[in-house]
Amino acid sequence: MTDFAATKAMFALPEGMIYLDGNSLGPMPRATAERVRHTIEDEWGEMLITGWNKAGWMQKPTAIGDRIARLIGAEPGHVVMGDTLSIKVYQAVASALELNPTRKVVLSDSGNFPSDLYMVEGLVKSLGPDYALRVVAPEEVSAHITDDVAVLMLTEVDYRTGRKHDMKALTEQAHAAGVVTVWDLAHSAGALPVDLAGCKADFAVGCTYKYLNSGPGGPAFIYVAPRHADAARPALSGWLGHAAPFDFDLNYKPGNGIERMRVGTPPVLQLAALEASMDIWDMADMADVRAKSIELCDLFITEVEARCPDLTLASPRDGAGRGSQVSFRFHEGYAAMQALIARGVVGDFRAPDIMRFGFTPLYIDEGDVRAAVDIIEDVMTNALWDRPEYKTRNAVT
Repeated sequence: MTDFAATKAMFALPEGMIYLDGNSLGPMPRATAERVRHTIEDEWGEMLITGWNKAGWMQKPTAIGDRIARLIGAEPGHVVMGDTLSIKVYQAVASALELNPTRKVVLSDSGNFPSDLYMVEGLVKSLGPDYALRVVAPEEVSAHITDDVAVLMLTEVDYRTGRKHDMKALTEQAHAAGVVTVWDLAHSAGALPVDLAGCKADFAVGCTYKYLNSGPGGPAFIYVAPRHADAARPALSGWLGHAAPFDFDLNYKPGNGIERMRVGTPPVLQLAALEASMDIWDMADMADVRAKSIELCDLFITEVEARCPDLTLASPRDGAGRGSQVSFRFHEGYAAMQALIARGVVGDFRAPDIMRFGFTPLYIDEGDVRAAVDIIEDVMTNALWDRPEYKTRNAVT
């Protein structure tokens, strides 16, 4: 069994804070500062450019990709790190469209993260008027998987409510209709077990600064199924995706397999921070994480509903149908969340009225849940949110 008391001690959590926002930005492992210091001072500082070879910087995107592969059920050698999630969405969808050249429609849902939709909007506009993005309600996705759809692009776990799509069932249905799949795992990787290989997903992407704790601006990852790895053309044909980047060939030749999905220079300092987190994740079994996550979320729902009648559950009640977060609706949700943050319970707000709380068993336990609900009850019962300073919107909500 995963030792959650041991993993909790490995995170640098501020005294007096109950951090329920790891689904937006994960807290820092205690080892991160030293790991990054070592990379800065001992590698960059002493080795300078020779660090690309001596410190193995060039190999880190695939080496760390293999460590993440374990958490998302991917085959070794088919995940690579780099760039941002938006870039990886663009790469995956563009490559998926080329694998299905007789069709022109990308199907997604209105619960998807807006940035994913923005990237595809831009892509289809560049491809021309024959291409289109079709957005339907989450519960209507299955009914719209038709024989004119080229690509199904979905985020497995809804960023607002935590509602979870059935990856296996939708992928099977998509393949039966000749549709290529792209899954965004931003709220799945490190939150719940994922089985990309077992589900026969075609492409997947995800970020690492949420549940995987790589820090603000941490690198994204992309997965390409083995059957597509040497056939998928990288739409963003970057230098480091070339088969031989240091031959300085003026004509692009894609690298082998997942290597072709590399674009720009690896973010070495952020990858060092991610390595410190992955040392903790290597100690965790995803089945244990999922079981404890559901237990903590269920406890949170039970306690909040019993003590805070003004809050309305926005997440699925059945733990199997949601990710590792719980959302409640409240008409003054932003102000209420600011009042909670002022008292040391950190969640976040998503328009128009969603108060989000994330639960990562690596550093959140039952005592944290009960203590958080005590504060939530006080804020709601005594309307402590009803102050002008809590109603002024910050740039980041």
